[in-house]
Order: sequence, then C-alpha cells, then structure tokens
Amino acid sequence: MTLYYRPIAQTDPARPVAALPLAGPWAWFTHVEELARNRAPRVIPADAVPSDSLVRLTAPRAPIAGLSLDRPRLMGILNLTPDSFSDGGEFYAHDAAMTQAARMLDEGADILDLGGESTRPGAQEVPVDEEIARTVPVIAAIRAAGVTVPISIDTRKAPVARAALAAGAGLINDVSAFAFDPDMQGLAAETGAPVCLMHAQGLPDTMQDNPEYTDALLDVYDSLETSVARAEAAGIPRARILVDPGIGFGKRDPHNLALVARISLFHALGCPVLLGVSRKASIGRIGAIADAHDRGPASAAIGLWALGQGVQMLRVHDTQVHRQMIALWRAAARGQA
Repeated sequence: MTLYYRPIAQTDPARPVAALPLAGPWAWFTHVEELARNRAPRVIPADAVPSDSLVRLTAPRAPIAGLSLDRPRLMGILNLTPDSFSDGGEFYAHDAAMTQAARMLDEGADILDLGGESTRPGAQEVPVDEEIARTVPVIAAIRAAGVTVPISIDTRKAPVARAALAAGAGLINDVSAFAFDPDMQGLAAETGAPVCLMHAQGLPDTMQDNPEYTDALLDVYDSLETSVARAEAAGIPRARILVDPGIGFGKRDPHNLALVARISLFHALGCPVLLGVSRKASIGRIGAIADAHDRGPASAAIGLWALGQGVQMLRVHDTQVHRQMIALWRAAARGQA
C-alpha cells in the first residue's frame, strides 16, 4: 500500500518548539495526514513520518529564476492572445502589453508570465510561428526597457521556449508537464532553465468533456511525481522545478476543491508549489460571479488559504488585490506591519 503524507500546515504565532518548518519560513506543522487509496485518512505525529519523506517536506526550497522563496511570490499573468478566457484581446497589441507589464510590476508582481496560446477549455492550438510572433517581441521589449524582473514563458512548445529564452525569459511554464512536445525536456536540461510542470488531463480543446479520476488528489499527485522523476532523469534537478496541480485543466469543481483543500500534500514532492486559480470558471460558479474581471477578491481568498498551506507562488491576473492580501495576511500573522 502506498502511503502519502500531507502536512497539516499552521501559521499561528504560538509555534511549538518541536514544530517543523514546512518547506519555507512561514508555515509549520506538528502532525500529518496519512493518506492511502481505499482507506480513511488518519492523523499521525510528524515524527512518525519516514525520514526521507520528512526531508522533502521540511527542506527549504531553492530560489527559482533568481527569486528566493522565503516569502510568498506573485506571478503576474500577461496573455498575449485574442482568446484567453478572462482578458482575451485586452493585451494582444504590443503597446497594451507593455503598459500592462509595467502596471503589474508597479503593483508588486515578482515574475511575469507571458503566453501566446490560450489553454482555456475549448481552445485550439496556435502555430509555432504565430506563438513566437506574439511573445518574443514583448519579452525583448521588456528587457530593452531595462526590466530585470524574471520572465516566464507559458508554452507547450520547445521552439517557442527556445526563442523566448533567447529574448530574455528565464523560466519555462509548461501546462503539459513536457507531455505535448518531447523536445521540451531536453531544451530545459540543455539551457539550465527552471521549469514549472503542471498537471492536465487531456488537451485544451477536449479536456473538460469528461474528466475522470479514481481519487483526484492522489491521481494528480502521482502524475506530478512521475513528471518530476522524468525531468530529473533528463538532467533537470528537482531544485529547478516548480509544480502546479493544474486547477481547471481537465477537472470539474469537486476535483478542483479536493486539490485546493489538501494542497499541502504537494510539498511531499520536494519542489516549490505554484497555484493558479485566478478568475477561473470554478470561482465564478462557486462564488456566483459571472464576470471574470470581478473574480479578483474571490481568487485572493483561495490564494490566502493556499499561502496558509505553505504554497510559495500564486499565478494571478489581479496583482494589486493579491499584493494587498499578502501584505495584510503577513502583518496579521506576525502581529506587526
């Protein structure tokens, strides 16, 4: 029987002396939830966890793309597409993209995530040349303007990633976890670029047709564990890998909620965790928020829960709302500004 160990994260200022750090400085735990398939979970003391699993849960995460993970980080979304689900076309023009990049940086984004292909449910694949034409000039212009903040390229395709890295990007965000383009893994190993591996069931055009899981939480964990192991075998150290459970990618609301509720399990992979729920349809359904542009506060509410579970990075549209949330959350948790 395979056992999984989910740390029961806490951020209370009254921290027991024996509490263990949770992959970073702000969350800690004294107990874990031991999970297994076809068996009820049980809570056990942290010192009952096997030593190799405990090391993965407690070890500080290395910086990613030059960003230390000693505090929560925000990845600002810049969709250079005409058809993204919440802001399609708004930043498709070059000048609009540059203005939005500057705005997100002013509002506190730690890293910019640029994408030239929508991966919303039902989206069609974009040709490589078109995806490069949408993204690379903007990356180059941001760098030409003297901006040194890390840039991530959101793509499934190795030629796009290679062109973006050459223009100044420093992280590859692959929603297929290298499953779409077999050359992506070798490119990441060759260039030394850090990567974000996301779980998705199916391709964007069909992924929401009939997603099925035996146990959504453990199925997604197992899939990401396999993806991380393959990346390591290809020469990409675990220290250069972010993992993302892929909310909304081949998942219905019960699947999404199962992942968010126990997201601290993913620390057991030994990688920093990124969560992207910003403005997604599930937030609209659960919160009864029809307009995606109005979902920033609700997105931040889920982000707040995730930060309390030790998640190191949030991928967001509404950088100002999330930056305010983080500042007040940290002040409240510490009892000081």
